[in-house]
Amino acid sequence: MEIYTKKGYLNSEFRLFHLTDRETQEVAYHYHDFDKITIFIKGSVSYMIEGKSYDLKPYDIVLVRHGDIHRLSVDNSKVYERIIVYISPNFMDAYHTDSYDLSYCFHKAELEHSNVLRIPSLEKSPLFRAITRLEQSFSDNGYAAELYRQVLFLEFMIHLNRAARKNRLEFIDTRDYNSKIQDILAFINENLSEDLSIDRLSGKFYISKYYMMRLFKQETGYTLGQYITQKRLLLAKELILSGVPGTQACFDCGFRDYSTFSRAYKKQFQESPRETLTFS
Repeated sequence: MEIYTKKGYLNSEFRLFHLTDRETQEVAYHYHDFDKITIFIKGSVSYMIEGKSYDLKPYDIVLVRHGDIHRLSVDNSKVYERIIVYISPNFMDAYHTDSYDLSYCFHKAELEHSNVLRIPSLEKSPLFRAITRLEQSFSDNGYAAELYRQVLFLEFMIHLNRAARKNRLEFIDTRDYNSKIQDILAFINENLSEDLSIDRLSGKFYISKYYMMRLFKQETGYTLGQYITQKRLLLAKELILSGVPGTQACFDCGFRDYSTFSRAYKKQFQESPRETLTFS
């Protein structure tokens, strides 16, 4: 059984990159164990995230939560430029108080069922000006340049969340997608601890199981079984890291047999559930 791979590793609270590529290799579906923000600057790019596909425009902001399975398609006839930010959960927790929460934009995007935010009027937007300053800071090699970029990133996050709270951003709908598959995806993610057999899903959504499996693969790029297993394993690791024993996490995430769970977990994360709990 294919298991989606984790790409990238984050050894600090967040990392900023300004990347320009003239040739970008295709990357298979994957996930991160940190949140990711991409500020698209130029190129011809489509982002596929959790079964939805987005065609990007300059200065679109792409939000990918940890555990979201995604990939991108790049037209290499054009230069692809972007700013990428990797953000650890600890960073978001550090900026969550009774007065503000820098992860609000992610929560709002989830409610809007969209991963891409677009600034309607660039010339009038404080958020766009914050992006421009952040973009220009990568050419600044003066005193404390890296610290300055971090300050500008915080400014960007403040303006991003202000714009999200005041509805000054468009949450972009995707290209044509199958609403039935989106309903199935939502149901799976909300019910990972329950029976998610092909027969149950087929009956619940009034669709032939063979057609459903074929359509799911066509629309999302992965099979139903792969997707469900991946999401259950990611949830299990979150539970174990929070202190839940591996055996309990196994059954809380919908697995029915601990040995099967343990083998899949070790294949996915290169460590056993016990090792995750020991070293967390």
